[in-house]
Amino acid sequence: MVQRDTGSTRRALIRATAASFAAGLFLRLSRVLAADRMTKEQAEYQPTPNGIYSCGQCTMFVAPSSCKVVEGEISTDGWCKAFVLAD
Repeated sequence: MVQRDTGSTRRALIRATAASFAAGLFLRLSRVLAADRMTKEQAEYQPTPNGIYSCGQCTMFVAPSSCKVVEGEISTDGWCKAFVLAD
């Protein structure tokens, strides 16, 4: 009976899987970094809070008055559809 060495085949498969995962992650990240921020109109930004939710509580908010995903000056009392509640 002929016995095959499957160890190298498994290693090659694991390496190929890891490489394709890393390449996919890199491509997705590069698209996100290359994307421009949304305009206030695209984000449906409003200068008033949405109930109890406001930009000041959002993970995208950058103090004192900007946002990672929306262009322009942002109020801490504002709100938009990109709102993500901080943990």
